[in-house]
Amino acid sequence: MAQRSASFGGRLGRLLREIYPELDAEILGSKVVEAFWPEGSHRRKRPRTPGNTLWSERDALLITYGNSILDGTHKPLDLLYDFLLTHMKGVVDGVHILPFFPYTSDDGFAVTDYRRVDPGLGDWADIRRIGSAFHLMSDMVLNHVSSQSAWFNAYRQGQAPFDRFFYEASPEDDLSQVVRPRTTPLLQEVETSNGAKHVWCTFSHDQVDLNFENPEVLLEILRIIRLHIDQGVRIIRLDAVAFIWKQVGSSSIHLPQTHAIVQLLRLLADYATETVVLLTETNVPRAENLSYFGNRNEAHVVYNFPLPPLILHAMLAGTARFLLRWARAMPPAPLGCAYLNFTASHDGIGMRPAEGVLPPEESERMIACVKDSGGLVSMRALPDGGEAPYEVNCTFFDAMSRSFSGETDLKVARFICSQTIPMSLEGIPAFYIHAMLATANDHEAVARRGMNRAINRHRWDYPELTARLADPETDQAQVLSALSARLRLRARQPGFHPNATQFTLQLEDRVFAIWRQSLDRDQSIFALHNVSADAITLPPGALNLIEGEAWQDLLSGDAFGAEDEIQLAPYQCRWITNHANG
Repeated sequence: MAQRSASFGGRLGRLLREIYPELDAEILGSKVVEAFWPEGSHRRKRPRTPGNTLWSERDALLITYGNSILDGTHKPLDLLYDFLLTHMKGVVDGVHILPFFPYTSDDGFAVTDYRRVDPGLGDWADIRRIGSAFHLMSDMVLNHVSSQSAWFNAYRQGQAPFDRFFYEASPEDDLSQVVRPRTTPLLQEVETSNGAKHVWCTFSHDQVDLNFENPEVLLEILRIIRLHIDQGVRIIRLDAVAFIWKQVGSSSIHLPQTHAIVQLLRLLADYATETVVLLTETNVPRAENLSYFGNRNEAHVVYNFPLPPLILHAMLAGTARFLLRWARAMPPAPLGCAYLNFTASHDGIGMRPAEGVLPPEESERMIACVKDSGGLVSMRALPDGGEAPYEVNCTFFDAMSRSFSGETDLKVARFICSQTIPMSLEGIPAFYIHAMLATANDHEAVARRGMNRAINRHRWDYPELTARLADPETDQAQVLSALSARLRLRARQPGFHPNATQFTLQLEDRVFAIWRQSLDRDQSIFALHNVSADAITLPPGALNLIEGEAWQDLLSGDAFGAEDEIQLAPYQCRWITNHANG
């Protein structure tokens, strides 16, 4: 028993010495334990055993704002709860409610108080109620807080400990290598009781970066994470985590101290009596993103950020060439880890993860096509003073309005195919509410709010939404029904376990094809996705179906033998398996 305790203490001490080499690791370690396990709470005697038991084929997530559904009368979280129970129970088992705290800008990501629920949404009781019915994910906005938060006001007034809570730099410093997701000036001059100071603002001047060089910042973040766990949160999304440690003269992204802090959070999660899963949000190229798995000692789950631009390109171009090339080069997630697969989110479709995967001319062609469908593009600053596309702003449903060839008649089929791909891949699928609801671009919101991302953050009137979902002729009813049916079917197939074996097939470029095999090797699934507007015939033997076994397409019910041709209609998907469950 003492040895196990020493193992925790030894690992904690090593990480704290790496992050804060000038401080007493033993004293700081005691403070860390007290912050995460305050008096009256307990930690596990042994860490949670690494393995693939934290999730299963039944897991899928819905991503939503707390106020994506409104009616002008009821609390938004009440309406969300009703929508979830009415339409999502048995379809997804997890819900990511985007920042539900009081805020001043960036739709919740400029937090003023991590300890309160925005009263315009509801209260902690509403959050706990949703958490009792679904695995609940919340955002830990690690990198910054609102310029109007109590913390920053106390900083400006020189009040301890907040007088050292924010990262300061000088306009004379060499900041030329800093990686930015925005084009606004990095430093903001503010008046304080100690004179003028320049504070670091990675994202906007209303989002002031915290100074993790001060261990009091880390301790306060740990107290907040503990509060959220106590309120029913079980998945902690580490927002903008890549930027949390700064160093003048460097890129100030992915620094060693950043990874050490993620490892520390993972250590605490593994010793928590509750099942706590860490998800890192790092919208960066593949190798940088995968680094947050660490040595199986950082994030449990990382976003599969290349998927949105690659799937978008495949559906518009009618070829899965680049998606297939990427999939063949993707390693399986380490033991005890998983990918989060998605196409749409509250943000735009990030272009940085496509760097080195999509040729520049293909990215430009894709952006032009989406703009023809009413989409927008946001830029990022480059170290040389130039700009480059950072993200495409468009609902994924409207991004399917036309293909490169100009075809516009198969929008719904094209979209449903695009959403089936993340269901089929190794990992946990996640779906933005506006993808599930086939929401159109909200240009009025862009004009009213003055931000491109508002195009994909529509707020549905609940009575109108309910009426649309009751009418089988609407896009909303057709898409929600089709995706829900596929997710329910997927949840019964062991071959779709997030860590089931995956092999990328090379049939032809118009078909994105993968083979999945369950962990017990009992079920095989050939997942085929025709990303083109063409009818395709795969010749006999294309899939190497084992003779003597009965093969069936889970989606259509069609039966296949080893020597049968396989027909694929435009944008048709097939899940051909030897063991159909349900």
